[in-house]
Amino acid sequence: MAPKPSPRTLELAFGLAVRQHRERMQLSQEELGFRADLHRTYISMLERGQRCPSLATIAKLARALETKGSALVIASEKLQASGS
Repeated sequence: MAPKPSPRTLELAFGLAVRQHRERMQLSQEELGFRADLHRTYISMLERGQRCPSLATIAKLARALETKGSALVIASEKLQASGS
């Protein structure tokens, strides 16, 4: 059985997935925050792996990034598995 990944690693991977989606859309953290109804400092902390978003927050981010919440989770799982 594979070792369980640390929550910190998963948080960092999710933050990186959000950042990659945001940058692909050429959005600032401030603009993403506005679109998702979240403060830009929360977006910054999320992207640095310092916050663990709720399902409601994942849904807000997905809508703002014009994707699905599951796509963000899958992207973060791939990043975590690759060690990025």
